[in-house]
Amino acid sequence: MTAKWEKTEANVGVLEVEVTSERFKAALDDAFKKVVKDVNVPGFRKGKVPRRIFEQRFGIEVLYQDAVDLVLPEAYEQAVAETGIEPVDRPSVDLVQVESGKPFIFKATVTVKPEVQLGEYKGVTIEDKTFEVTDETLTEEIEQVLKSHATVEVVEDGEVQDGDTVSIDFLGKVDGEAFEGGEAENFELEIGSGTFIGGFESQLVGMKPGEERDIEVTFPEDYHVKSLQGKAATFHVVLHDIKRKVLPELTDEFVQEVSEFETVDEYRADLKKRLEERAKQDHDRYVEDEVVKKVTENATIDLPEVMVNHEIDHQLNSFAQQLQMQQIPFDAYLEFTGTSLDELREQFREAAEQSVRTALVLEAITAKEGIQVSDDEITAELQKLAESSGLELDRVREIMSVRDPNFESFKRDLATRKTIELLVQNSKIA
Repeated sequence: MTAKWEKTEANVGVLEVEVTSERFKAALDDAFKKVVKDVNVPGFRKGKVPRRIFEQRFGIEVLYQDAVDLVLPEAYEQAVAETGIEPVDRPSVDLVQVESGKPFIFKATVTVKPEVQLGEYKGVTIEDKTFEVTDETLTEEIEQVLKSHATVEVVEDGEVQDGDTVSIDFLGKVDGEAFEGGEAENFELEIGSGTFIGGFESQLVGMKPGEERDIEVTFPEDYHVKSLQGKAATFHVVLHDIKRKVLPELTDEFVQEVSEFETVDEYRADLKKRLEERAKQDHDRYVEDEVVKKVTENATIDLPEVMVNHEIDHQLNSFAQQLQMQQIPFDAYLEFTGTSLDELREQFREAAEQSVRTALVLEAITAKEGIQVSDDEITAELQKLAESSGLELDRVREIMSVRDPNFESFKRDLATRKTIELLVQNSKIA
């Protein structure tokens, strides 16, 4: 077999493959063995028709398609390996010569991974950012802890306040006409959550149980339902009840209930330490992201549209799975938001392009720097996973090998991490 690769565009080329006549003859033989099992010819038992009789009756041409199906995929993969190209999509195949006794020839138009022209990637300068743990930060974190242990009581005699959860009936109208999705009964709404249109929740403040009120709002220009964008609406609201969170006091007794510490001071000190560790991690992640972003901007790549579309598909699938976890059907989401599938795909395009571009740049740097991952590094990483999951190392290795038999994907991820570490080590923070 011979293979010849010729680029025709930036990321597209033609792979011409010639398979020997002997190899194609073997494929014809295999095709005959497959087809003859279902052939009925008078005077012969089913599946026992001699090859000569079969070809006289049906012609050898009826075997060509099956022979091509048998030989082409393997020949294509072999040709790809021989020429060293990296296809990023299925090829478009044209059959050039399909004839018994002659070489089988086909041409495959292939979109390949683009070339990356790296710019400066060592010594890039980024602007630093402070991730400071202040007294205010500590207070806010403690507030969240207290809220997570809050009790809820029904307000019998009082008015709606910010932070309360209310049960309401409402009916919305635009130009005096009710609209779809603008009506509900016994709807639970937390005041200040931003769940409703701007101005709606704040106008409930001060209401008492049993009170009715008309609320005037205007839908934003970018509202997800196009027919309501920019429209003024009136909601008639009936308030049923008010529920209010009662936060516990931060006392030594509370600390002893929710932690291993004895006093508030000990608890605050530990919490501050954990916040500082988190701030350091956030800072490290920020530096990594900024360095990679800068390095990617410095590179030149002509992105194939097919790679971007594949990434959009991937991100859409992930988004659909997130919706499913929230028990929201994907089609229902599109209908509710008034968005078509094509419009949603366009919303993912910029992020997809950035993701593909970043991956290609990091891959190119990994190759240029000769960064590799040793077996010891793989074992060390698997050991970390074993310790965090509470499983034995061999069990973790077994589980990982099911999805990634040769650990190729795992190796790529580790190599990428090593590449990012190299970029950060060689960067400058201003």
